[in-house]
Amino acid sequence: MVSLIVSTFAPFPTLSLSVDADTSLDAVVDLLHHRYPALPGNVVLSTHRGLINLDASVSSLQLDGSPLVSLRLTPRVLGGKGGFGSQLRAAGGRMSSNKTSNNDSCRDLSGRRLSSIKEAKKLVEYLEAEPERVKAKAEAARAKLEALERKLGIEPPKKDGSKEAGSSKSGDPPVLAGKKHRFDDTEYLEQSQDLVDGVKNAVASALLKKKKKAKLTHPTPETPKEAPAAPKVTPVEEKPATTVAIGA
Repeated sequence: MVSLIVSTFAPFPTLSLSVDADTSLDAVVDLLHHRYPALPGNVVLSTHRGLINLDASVSSLQLDGSPLVSLRLTPRVLGGKGGFGSQLRAAGGRMSSNKTSNNDSCRDLSGRRLSSIKEAKKLVEYLEAEPERVKAKAEAARAKLEALERKLGIEPPKKDGSKEAGSSKSGDPPVLAGKKHRFDDTEYLEQSQDLVDGVKNAVASALLKKKKKAKLTHPTPETPKEAPAAPKVTPVEEKPATTVAIGA
């Protein structure tokens, strides 16, 4: 009899069997499945030296006639064509090459931070491009004005400064872009002036009423009347008494 110590995989424990020396390894696998039905069907036996032939007997695995044989039971897994490790290494290389390093907090030999130097360069580039931005903005505004004038039927002036052929010579202002135009609708002007005057009068009357209401609600304290002046007293001069002699 030969004692077999079979190391399995989780969650199964290590198994121990006693078989005859001439028992084939294929029969050992069947015996393990019979005693432990929970084992998966697709398993393989091996030793520390690698895979073994299942048609061989247990006695071929005995070393120096030892009655103890150690085996390892592992499940079979479906494999591909391989090369997965190389793919992982290639992906890791690409990730490391694309990794960005931020050194803005570092300083140069003069002690200035790299982030400050980058900001200064950006500011210089912005100031250098300022005239172009102003010019582009002015051109966009001019194009917008010309488009609006075309919608209103106003012909823009020519670049050579010449006047239009249809401009009148009777003193009317020429129709030029950006110039004031004469408005001859007198009825509209009169109505507009009447409206402005009416609004001014309404506001003035409302302010006057508000002032009167404020005076009635909060009367001003009256000034105390002056006391009547005391009558003047003229002193009377005393006349000397006259003595009348009465005859006896």
